[in-house]
Amino acid sequence: MKKSIIMLLFSALLLFLIPMYTHAATNQTKIILDGQELILPNDVEVVNVRSNIMIPIRVVAENLKFNVNWDQKTQNVHIQQGSNAISLTVGKDEALVENNTVKLNIAPQMIKNTVFVPIRFVSEEMGLRVSWNNKDKIVTLTSNTLPSPPSNGNGNEAATNLVHEINYANNQLVVQLDHEVTPIITTLKNPERIVVDFPSTDFGNMVQVPSTGSMGRLDTSEFPNVTEIRYSLFKNDPAQVRIVIELNNVSSVNYNQQTNAGKFILDLSMENDPAPTTPVNSGKKIVVIDPGHGGSDPGTTSFTKKHEKHFALALSLKVQALLQQESDIEVIMTRETDIYPTRSERVKLANDLKADVFVSIHGNSVPSAPQVTGTETFYYQRASSKELAKLIHKNLIKAIGLYDRGVKNGNFQVIRETKMPAVLLEVGFLSNKSDEEAMMSETFQNKAAQAIVDGIKEYLKL
Repeated sequence: MKKSIIMLLFSALLLFLIPMYTHAATNQTKIILDGQELILPNDVEVVNVRSNIMIPIRVVAENLKFNVNWDQKTQNVHIQQGSNAISLTVGKDEALVENNTVKLNIAPQMIKNTVFVPIRFVSEEMGLRVSWNNKDKIVTLTSNTLPSPPSNGNGNEAATNLVHEINYANNQLVVQLDHEVTPIITTLKNPERIVVDFPSTDFGNMVQVPSTGSMGRLDTSEFPNVTEIRYSLFKNDPAQVRIVIELNNVSSVNYNQQTNAGKFILDLSMENDPAPTTPVNSGKKIVVIDPGHGGSDPGTTSFTKKHEKHFALALSLKVQALLQQESDIEVIMTRETDIYPTRSERVKLANDLKADVFVSIHGNSVPSAPQVTGTETFYYQRASSKELAKLIHKNLIKAIGLYDRGVKNGNFQVIRETKMPAVLLEVGFLSNKSDEEAMMSETFQNKAAQAIVDGIKEYLKL
């Protein structure tokens, strides 16, 4: 009897833990484009969202030689090839295709910092034939018109060229080949990349030849303007070697190419991005307020089915308004509208600004235990963060009167990777009927905002 009860409870727990989307397979799924397997970034797979098979749009579009631009603020991805243009927005079930509105069966999703779209849209609007092998978890994409292999212009189209060495130094990519070949070079944005494709080319007797479906990488640690240089056998039949130079903090790049005795040289000329914008008024304390979640990431859902992201933004804007009245404080928001900056982007903003304080605002939730209530404040290891957490928490408990759940050490990215005193506030439990009713009221939010500001000022000794 006990065993049956335990199994029943275990089964219920498994059902509770099922996420809103699932990977289309336990093992790495595959995308085959025109007979060639695409190399997916780490941790990116085909996903199944509410019975809709979805694929990462950037990977597919770029391999079709579309130019892909991502606008973080609007959560919009713009795909362009010649006069063909497609515009998609995360969380919006409509797309613009050559200025015509197209209804999507499911809105694009942001998953692991990657935009996914339904394969039906890819099929209908990008001119591809699509099939889904559910057993082997393989998406097959076929262009309506397959491009013929480009000529290398030297009369040896039938012969496969071989790459024997790839080096990068002095802003020059140098590729040693059997004989001269003119590669196809494409520049891509967000991030800035240069893609170099060598037609009818395979790897020769290199020291490190990447295995099928994998990538080789050069050591770029000495080159601050280069994030990564990766290379792979992009196609098998005919063979095609691809080298991608991903650039770092570069606003523009120009290049010159030359070939000499089987050696291809790509000479880069780069301009750096301007330094991160810092507050104009020097001498002020910089406070970064981070409304949790946003845009495609709604956060948790409240007792009455409201989204955490709206509560977090409403309270954060009230904190911003109060801090703007302080002459010794410059307040910076990670978001002021319903958009989704990634956690890494929030961290980078605060670190680039060399902020004095970072405060991330959230609402808590335990849907399986709606009786749970109260306020808790998290910090990560640093003594300065713990002090800030104690001061804000003390003021919050006094002002809003919810159950005191204490100050705790928490391993959250936005407080772990920020370099200044940083805290994450779980103001109350949206899954609790009483907490939610209070948290959604203007009176409660005004009290909470003032308490957060008082705690920040007390920490900064203002």
